[in-house]
Amino acid sequence: YQKTTERLIPAASFIRVVRDITEIYADPDICRWTAEALVALQEAAEDYLVGMFSDSMLCAIHARRVTLMRKDFELARRL
Repeated sequence: YQKTTERLIPAASFIRVVRDITEIYADPDICRWTAEALVALQEAAEDYLVGMFSDSMLCAIHARRVTLMRKDFELARRL
């Protein structure tokens, strides 16, 4: 995955989740997304997740482990 620039999350699945969340929290009149906005949102979400995994892995390495644990994610998020 490090050598490609493709998306990590399938676009159809991501769009479905975004629309479901929009239906729950947004006004019914505001349920439209442009294609560019969805791509930007997906790219930002993937960037956040990759950064979170990187930071969590550094926490695990600092604890002299090679296995990611929930406490690594919690520490990375807290920092």
